[in-house]
Amino acid sequence: MTFKAQWYQGKFAKKRGKGFCGYPVATVAFYGPDDTRATKVSVCIVAHEGADADPVERWFCETTDARIDPEVTEAIVRFIDHHGVKSVVAVDRIIGCPHEEGIDYPEGEKCTQCSFWANRDRWSGEIIQ
Repeated sequence: MTFKAQWYQGKFAKKRGKGFCGYPVATVAFYGPDDTRATKVSVCIVAHEGADADPVERWFCETTDARIDPEVTEAIVRFIDHHGVKSVVAVDRIIGCPHEEGIDYPEGEKCTQCSFWANRDRWSGEIIQ
């Protein structure tokens, strides 16, 4: 890993580790076809309490894991810095399918491309019936 990549990884980890320091807040969520490789990351900015998440930015990785991809990490940090974010909230794992309900597959149905998530609770990772 290059020095630049390490620097952005460290900066992102530091921002995530600070806890709540005020608004604006960035939420960071990773998605993948299963729980081993993130192919999508979504970052939302919440300007103040009760505000809608806006803007929302997404990055995709087809061959690498978005959680450790240096270009994605740099883009996330630059996006967060650009919006003057004071707090970063990020999950420590992949929380679901990278495809969007109502866009990539019909509302109320399960994604046909990601069978791993079909009967799984995205927050606990446990299989549900």
